[in-house]
Amino acid sequence: MKIAELLAPAAVVAQMKATGKNAALEELAEAITRAHAGLDRDAILRVLHERERLGSTGIGDGVAIPHGKLKNVDQLLLSFGRSRGGVEFDSMDGKPAHLFFLLLASEDSVGIHLKTLARISKLLKNPAIRDALLAADDSADLYRIITEEDSKL
Repeated sequence: MKIAELLAPAAVVAQMKATGKNAALEELAEAITRAHAGLDRDAILRVLHERERLGSTGIGDGVAIPHGKLKNVDQLLLSFGRSRGGVEFDSMDGKPAHLFFLLLASEDSVGIHLKTLARISKLLKNPAIRDALLAADDSADLYRIITEEDSKL
């Protein structure tokens, strides 16, 4: 499944204000609820915090992919955020995260959820793509880069 099918332009945050993990999760949850009316922000935050207690979703190289499963979600949903200043996210490499994808899935989702996590990870493993996202001017530019690069995978 293509990222462009899951990521609404309204769910892209060009400059996150957060400096800590909790604030970053709140900003990403707000972005996804802006794009998808009817989502419960508090329920999103609850599942994200539960997942983070199992281990940080900061995968290193300035990337974090917080994710969780919700009852009332019937499809995969994404939000994306960028922090040029970086967010302390307990990442595996100990460095701040700058690029964030928040992924929400239905509770019974298994295969597609994992495939999407792998696709996002593959996209952001490329240093040139990470650099382009960090240099992008605004949310429209970020969305364009993500969807163009994803179409090449």
